[in-house]
Amino acid sequence: MCPDQTLEFQGIKVQQVDVGDLTVGRIVTQPGWRWSTHVRPHVGGDWCEARHVGIVLSGRFEVVMRDGTTLQFGPDDVFEIPPGHDGYTLGDEPCVQIEWSGLRAFSGFRLAGTHNRALVTLLFTDLVDSTAMAKRLGDVAWRDVLSAHYEATRAALERHHGHEVNTTGDGLLATFDGPAAALRCAAAVGRAAGREGLQVRASVHVGEVQLVGTDVRGVAVHEAARILSAAAGDEILVSNTTRALAGSAGFVFRPRGTHVLKGLPGEWELFACFEEAEPKAD
Repeated sequence: MCPDQTLEFQGIKVQQVDVGDLTVGRIVTQPGWRWSTHVRPHVGGDWCEARHVGIVLSGRFEVVMRDGTTLQFGPDDVFEIPPGHDGYTLGDEPCVQIEWSGLRAFSGFRLAGTHNRALVTLLFTDLVDSTAMAKRLGDVAWRDVLSAHYEATRAALERHHGHEVNTTGDGLLATFDGPAAALRCAAAVGRAAGREGLQVRASVHVGEVQLVGTDVRGVAVHEAARILSAAAGDEILVSNTTRALAGSAGFVFRPRGTHVLKGLPGEWELFACFEEAEPKAD
């Protein structure tokens, strides 16, 4: 079967076939190829944020995760690699893989056209001090706490018409048609977490994104993530754009000063968002 699309960077060739919402591809990486060296300059970001699922046909490759963990794969190995990694070919032999998840997120900037761009409201949430809590509770109890938190978060998304994009370890990325719904959803998630003795921080930002399958990519996603990193516990932090667009929707915005956000140009004026009226019970 002829590929629907072919993507080539230095040291890597991707031939892919779209089957409905599924993209299947044959990937060949040459000796010396590395994602951070040969692909990152074209797509941006600190790490590859795609989730890869596939099988190695020949050759070997290795990935290193954000925490320094490394994983190696060779012939006949089936792999699932979570977002947040760098990858590279091992040895002197090309590595040939078949992959059926992650290709659209991996190659979307080069292959997708402007018709796949959209203006959306982005919501990031994150549990505060989750690592310490997980250590204190133990794996089993923490998994129960996290599952209950995600269940409550998804219920809030449904009520406020949000679309879950993906989870981020201890939080979630979602999109909305407008900022008011995203802000109300963030407040609902925070209240639900508080009833369970948890703290959530959140960011809401409006920007143009690239639609890559079910994922969203682009500078606006990085901006929203960086705003989240500046938020305190139990705080919804928003960009000036969000404040301007949601200013008449019954929220109070308090200045949190100007911030230099890692990897982004200039200074950013950020605001903490509060619901003006006493919220109804969720």
